[in-house]
Amino acid sequence: MIEGKNSELHNTAPETFDKEACLDAVRKPPRSRIRKIYIGRLVTRCFIFAATVFIAFRWPSQLDVLKGWNFFKHLSVFHLLWGLWVFDMLLQLIPVGTRLALGSQKLFKMRFRPIKEAIDHINLRKYIIETTKAAYKVFIIFAAGIIALIVLRETNVIDDRVLFLITVAFYVCDLICVLIWCPFRLILHNRCCTTCRIFNWDHLMMFTPMLAMRGFFSQSLILMAFAVWLVWELCVMMFPERFWEHSNEALSCANCTDKLCTQYCQKLRKSNNLVI
Repeated sequence: MIEGKNSELHNTAPETFDKEACLDAVRKPPRSRIRKIYIGRLVTRCFIFAATVFIAFRWPSQLDVLKGWNFFKHLSVFHLLWGLWVFDMLLQLIPVGTRLALGSQKLFKMRFRPIKEAIDHINLRKYIIETTKAAYKVFIIFAAGIIALIVLRETNVIDDRVLFLITVAFYVCDLICVLIWCPFRLILHNRCCTTCRIFNWDHLMMFTPMLAMRGFFSQSLILMAFAVWLVWELCVMMFPERFWEHSNEALSCANCTDKLCTQYCQKLRKSNNLVI
């Protein structure tokens, strides 16, 4: 009898322990190094936005750097911001390993972990087509907003200062989407930023409010953001297996090291685990 009970405990205890441990991990995901870095970046961006608003209204002459070729004629505190943005975009064009989120670096071979089984190329193609359609729905909606801003600028309802402040506000919103809540997920239906189809569209979307501004400062940033977007889109077409979690194991929840999950992601993972 004792032996039978021991046998029963031996068979059930590990299963109970594993389930509880899994649910506990979902309820209280550990704060990863990447998440800590991104939280620090969000705080820094909020500070930059507040400082930009203050300078724009207290010392508006600093904004002269936005006009024409004044970028090369006058020193401004905004040269530092321009340099920071250029550096951020360069990091998206080169493989820098784990120093950036996997969602941003999954286009590179070094972040690709192929599945052990043969890749289902039919479903992979279907996935790329569906996510690309969803991505360009986002593009159309966002473009409509940018066109509205351009019309307001051309009719002098707003000026370059407002467009620049909107750009810096988008700079903050970019990480709010990553760490807190992302409205684009309502269209994309992606699980998290790691699997996001448009992760490296961020700078292009960030700088497009400055399309109506005529100067080296804005145009150089927009051109470089377009280059980042183009590299990303070409990689989606040329190496689609790197962007699908069923062909790239690195994108799965089980292998996630970034743990940038928002509250929505955690609830989704918890629901999936309960169903299993």
